[in-house]
Amino acid sequence: MAVERYNPKESEPKWRRVWEERKLFETRNDDPRPSYYVLEMFPYPSGRIHMGHVRNYAMGDVVARYKRAKGFAVLHPMGWDAFGLPAENAAKANKVHPREWTYANIATMRTQLQSMGLSLDWSRELATCDPSYYKHQQKLFLDFLKAGLVDRKTARVNWDPVDETVLANEQVIDGRGWRSGAPVEIRELTQWFFKITDYAQELHDALEGLTRWPDKVRLMQKNWIGRSEGLLIRFALESNPYDRNELEIYTTRPDTLFGARFMAIAPDHPLAKAAAENNPALQAFIEDCKRTGTAQENIDKAEKLGFDTGIRAVHPFDKSWTLPVYVANFILMEYGTGAIFGCPAHDQRDLDFVNKYGLGVTPVVAPEGQDPASFIITDTAYGDDGRMINSRFLDGMTIPEAKEEVARRLEAETRGNSPVATRKVNFRLRDWGVSRQRYWGCPIPVIHCADCGTLPVPDADLPVKLPDDVSFDRPGNPLDHHPTWKHLACPQCGKPARRETDTMDTFVDSSWYFARFTDPWRIDSPTDRPVVDRFLPVDQYIGGVEHAILHLLYSRFFTRAMKATGHAGLDEPFDGMFTQGMVVHETYRAKDGSWVEPGDVRIEVNGAERRGFHVDTGAPIEIGAIEKMSKSKKNVVDPDDIIASYGADTARWFMLSDSPPDRDVIWTDEGVQGAARFVQRLWRLVGEIAERTGNSAALPSSLSEQALTLRRASHRALHAVGLDIERLGFNRCIAHIYSLTNAIGKALDAAAENAALAPDIAFALHESAIIATQLVAPMMPHLAEECWQALGQPGLIGEAAWPVADEALLKDDSIVLPVQINGKKRAEVTVPADANTVAVEALARASEAVIKALDGREIRKIIVVPGRIVNVVA
Repeated sequence: MAVERYNPKESEPKWRRVWEERKLFETRNDDPRPSYYVLEMFPYPSGRIHMGHVRNYAMGDVVARYKRAKGFAVLHPMGWDAFGLPAENAAKANKVHPREWTYANIATMRTQLQSMGLSLDWSRELATCDPSYYKHQQKLFLDFLKAGLVDRKTARVNWDPVDETVLANEQVIDGRGWRSGAPVEIRELTQWFFKITDYAQELHDALEGLTRWPDKVRLMQKNWIGRSEGLLIRFALESNPYDRNELEIYTTRPDTLFGARFMAIAPDHPLAKAAAENNPALQAFIEDCKRTGTAQENIDKAEKLGFDTGIRAVHPFDKSWTLPVYVANFILMEYGTGAIFGCPAHDQRDLDFVNKYGLGVTPVVAPEGQDPASFIITDTAYGDDGRMINSRFLDGMTIPEAKEEVARRLEAETRGNSPVATRKVNFRLRDWGVSRQRYWGCPIPVIHCADCGTLPVPDADLPVKLPDDVSFDRPGNPLDHHPTWKHLACPQCGKPARRETDTMDTFVDSSWYFARFTDPWRIDSPTDRPVVDRFLPVDQYIGGVEHAILHLLYSRFFTRAMKATGHAGLDEPFDGMFTQGMVVHETYRAKDGSWVEPGDVRIEVNGAERRGFHVDTGAPIEIGAIEKMSKSKKNVVDPDDIIASYGADTARWFMLSDSPPDRDVIWTDEGVQGAARFVQRLWRLVGEIAERTGNSAALPSSLSEQALTLRRASHRALHAVGLDIERLGFNRCIAHIYSLTNAIGKALDAAAENAALAPDIAFALHESAIIATQLVAPMMPHLAEECWQALGQPGLIGEAAWPVADEALLKDDSIVLPVQINGKKRAEVTVPADANTVAVEALARASEAVIKALDGREIRKIIVVPGRIVNVVA
């Protein structure tokens, strides 16, 4: 019998039209069923989707379709993270408005995503650049301002003097602007901030409750928040320089005070500024430090440099011991107090510094059992545990004991009626600066009036829309250059005033979109409180680990701020978090070193050897490393090409099957072709079963062993796939499905010679085909609909309930137990699953394998651990 080949080019568009006509994936907010919210991080509309998108959205779609089949009201929306600098760069390069460029890209990417057959609720589609979205973002900003969660203050920023804009740390590369290439300057500008530090302790502590988040993500967030417990110590300054009598530092290692060799202050510390007023060399050094930028990574990589101010600080435990005070390029004013004491023996950064300036090293912590006299630090700092040495009254103590003793003594000592030291909890986290000198972003809704000060835009005047008639011919912010947009009458006094021309950091846009998705049609407020509280937190959030810190942290803050202002009733936005691996591909290079696209390479395989040739010229091509797909190295596979050649289901299946979802997946033509072959194989199996069994709905009163074996395989696969979807183990799901289709194929082959199938075999085959079809439905929904129809099932499989496994078929009639003889495994014994210990012991004694392993020795004792192992003592 021949079954016609499955044709995805005809089938897939047909079923997508049916789903759209029936509005199958639209979720009603009044749906009485329990809700389940699955969300993939929404994309930036860069122009085209890539294979990483296919993998990300296929994973979320499996969960959405499965939960829908399990009876949940599934919310699975899609939108666009549409503001950002790339649109402005495109406007400059292509003489096109950012809005036009953005919406053209959205149209293209929407079509591509829809071709994947994703069960998305497109009725909720939003774009962050649409005034209907950012109107409510402006409202949230003003409500946060009213609640005291927004601040306007002067801060150090990276300034690109050519583009005339603030740069994020990530946009400063080797001290230069990422786009202009100009040396970056450090300036102090008045900026808007969200006061995320108000929630630092709460954001830190709540990580323990996020048990469905990857441990690595929670650790990354914890490290970014950077909670530490230490001492705030006031060092007296010798001779009261510049009318300052002390220098305050924060340290988490007060135990190392007797190893101090210098003090260091940030270039913009008040003491540094005072010392530089009449010291041109110091002022020049400070100016040079500013060119490093504010990124911690850049500072860590830079050579450690300092300038001796001539100021001396007095050691808190010895008034005759003074330490030189340096201005240092590796100290940031934003961290701690902007000042440190340097203990080079136990901090690599400090050690590099003293070795450069010849300040010496005194180790004060040594490993247990180490002779203090022989413990020397030269080029590598010692950062492990140990006992105190060279530390006077601390000698012999552990590090915790020494910390406590130092704190106790300095807390008891006073200077000017205040203790010399106080215990303090400190955080690395700093307030979130949201001001950006860009056009294509959400306008900050405030007005500056010379008489009335800074005022919120009245709610009735929201949204503050971006002007359409802007020019990108000049550097800097087009809103600042606009002749009319920024000018208006003060809403309070009526005098001339000006709008805020900074726009919001695009991280703001993505920090609450998941809440807006719950009711994107609401006009009068950002959220509908009962609806947002019903759907949030997101049950399963999926996205790249590159967003594990800032996006997730900002979203967690935003949700708390929305709770404080009455827009939501919860703290955490995402209950479950999953970070998927990347899609990677071989790289190919021509003889001249240029990169070659995969489609232009022919691979020849000879045993273990693989050689590449150009498909047109036949020239040898070097096969390079497997790397993340990137346009620069041309190792990109276009999803449209794969869907056109094989269909969306094949692309989805391969993305899900090739490796664990949290690891990188290597894209190979062989893998895709294997997925395409499985599509055809399943279609043939279903077609043959449909033709031979008809609608075998009645369960026979008795089953042969052959039918029972197939039913067991079907129900065990059903049980296993359900468990693994819940665990996001998609590659394991597919392995179970492969095993089931193999069992179906064997059963079909065994029945091939029979003109008429026995009723029990017909039933088992038909049931197995239905179950296999339902198992692949979340992964390959178009093929599943065709199979469902071929099997004569009612309605759409996209509306069908998830089948329930028969518990009786999940149990084994017999089990295999390992047999240990004198502590070593020597044999196995097969016993009935319900056998008691007496029966198991008897079967073990009678086993030929056990008798052979005993080699004539007598059994002295048998210990049976039910269901696990048999221990024989001989």
